[in-house]
Amino acid sequence: MQSPLPVRDGVNATRLRLPDEGPWETAMDYMMHRWGHIDPQGIEDRFDAGEIVGEAGIPLDRTTPLQRHTFIWYYRSLPPEPRIPVELNILHQDEHLLVVDKPHFLPTTPGGTYIQESALVRLRNQLQLPDLIPMHRLDRMTAGILLLSTNPDTRGKYQVLFEKRQVQKEYECVSAAEPAPGHPAVDFPVVVRNRMTKSRSYLLAEVIDGEPNAETRIERLRTFAGPAARTPHAGTPDGGTPDGAAPRRALYRLEPHSGKTHQLRVHMASLGLGIVNDAFYPELLDKAPDDYTKPLQLLARGIRFVDPITGSPVEYRSRLELSEAR
Repeated sequence: MQSPLPVRDGVNATRLRLPDEGPWETAMDYMMHRWGHIDPQGIEDRFDAGEIVGEAGIPLDRTTPLQRHTFIWYYRSLPPEPRIPVELNILHQDEHLLVVDKPHFLPTTPGGTYIQESALVRLRNQLQLPDLIPMHRLDRMTAGILLLSTNPDTRGKYQVLFEKRQVQKEYECVSAAEPAPGHPAVDFPVVVRNRMTKSRSYLLAEVIDGEPNAETRIERLRTFAGPAARTPHAGTPDGGTPDGAAPRRALYRLEPHSGKTHQLRVHMASLGLGIVNDAFYPELLDKAPDDYTKPLQLLARGIRFVDPITGSPVEYRSRLELSEAR
């Protein structure tokens, strides 16, 4: 359902569904029930100013009955956000697409504590493109190629490519050269298939029994000496060894044939090859402030497909490099 309010400051208006029934007489009563503990005066002011609207952009006031609208739209109050000290690099822009190198630590879309500090909002404001929409997502901690649609009229043609899995993606990551103790040796290249699920209420994706819905081809590209030994064993996010020996690391190419949340991180960890600086897999570490000197060593290296407008094959490649891929 299209919002009747335009994008403002790079951010879409928020949509709220009103309940069919309840102890609230007006739409404002319900909003006070939901958000009144945060900013009751702000809610009243927005209704008085006509900044909360229903279907067809009809402004609501304090007395608008609850049942008059199913959905309402409004702009959130945006708290100040400290700037994430990373930059986006534009690789390609035309009348249909924008291709950028998204850095580590910057989320693709606004959410949670990151609104203005997201790739989408930054780019909308920087390029004055309020209709900009990402065609896919990268985790906040993953860097690399991000494809966005600049043209609502042709957006659907590109969305179909992703829906039909006609887009080939290539990633790179750094991990230990050999699996952690307790995991069998791996004969590369290897294809990992399993069934994954992730609920919104739980941070981690899980592997469960059932028909596979996630598949990744993994190839080891080269091995090299890791950093000085540290306390954890090889295969953990730190990548050290318990005996003081210098660990070996490797650069891997990952080719996902599905797009489950955290798929690549889970599949690498399942082999005993947790990605360097991964705070989630194989073990969930205590939450800590971002350490910009230790980005997750996972990069969306490339994306290729047959352009639905020109009919020609295209490929976009990241210019970023993983800091641990010595």
